[in-house]
Amino acid sequence: MPAAHAALAIGAPAPDFSADAALAGQPYRFVLADALKKGPVVLYFYPKAFTSGCTVEAHQFAEATPKFAAMGATVLGMSNDDIDTLKKFSVEACRNQFTVAADPGAKIIKQYDATMAVVPNMAGRISYVISPQGKVLLAYSSLDPDGHVSAAMKAVEQWKAGQPAKP
Repeated sequence: MPAAHAALAIGAPAPDFSADAALAGQPYRFVLADALKKGPVVLYFYPKAFTSGCTVEAHQFAEATPKFAAMGATVLGMSNDDIDTLKKFSVEACRNQFTVAADPGAKIIKQYDATMAVVPNMAGRISYVISPQGKVLLAYSSLDPDGHVSAAMKAVEQWKAGQPAKP
């Protein structure tokens, strides 16, 4: 697969969106603005549910989700798969740990410049961390599923370290 590139720069505003999503097999509407009220959002784009690299990446994010949640971060995976496929993927590959969202028209994928060069309606493998203020803290692009979780974790830890301590 050709490499994707992340064009949203660090500090750039992250496009707001809402999308049909599934968590633990249950469909609902994910709204970025609502999730950002709780803390940063780890938004990762992946090419296709149930393919080998995407399943590996989903397993890695599933294992890391409790640690992200402990720091106030929400994990969201996104592809151009349909919601019925993602309901199954959210249970099997995501292990009921985090939400996956459907972007069948690739509108959100395109807003985040996360498309694959030769298949413009398919996401490349790109991870973003978005601050509660809606700014991009991390843009990590690599076809290798390994590295996305650690890069996102580091960005969330740096964000958390910069927050005032709660009394």
